Amino acid sequence: MFPERLRNLAMLVLDDAERARLKIATAESCTGGLVAALLTEIPGSSSVVDRGFVTYSNKAKEEMLGVPGDVLADFGAVSEPVARMMAEGAMANSRANIAVSITGVAGPGGGTPMKPVGTVHIACARENRAIIHEMLQLGDIGRDAIRMASVETALNMIQAQMR
Repeated sequence: MFPERLRNLAMLVLDDAERARLKIATAESCTGGLVAALLTEIPGSSSVVDRGFVTYSNKAKEEMLGVPGDVLADFGAVSEPVARMMAEGAMANSRANIAVSITGVAGPGGGTPMKPVGTVHIACARENRAIIHEMLQLGDIGRDAIRMASVETALNMIQAQMR
């Protein structure tokens, strides 16, 4: 289902997390659970993956992850503050030591001049560390390509938080 390159990266993430005795949670919007799906495609991932939240709507971000409605209204769902709060919320509502969040505009529609298609915010939290954030501006390269690039970046950010 996933490209071999991403499967290999997922295996590395899982191996590193298992060695470090870390649990992972995901909070995904535009990727619709693809990070969790990729990780759980690997046999033995249950020793590392705690849970995944698919929070496609703003209401889900509020109810499941505790993202305040005023933050969503002020910054929009596709923003750094929301991505950071999604990662924090995934940590707070799970038994994970690391949580990654993704929110973006995968297209083909939905973009604006300020947040065009291909704009994605990814945040990764780890207990007792600063949250890291990355903003992707991929352009309108197609929904699948935007989502796969987001998954790859999220896995790389998890790796970075484990170092």
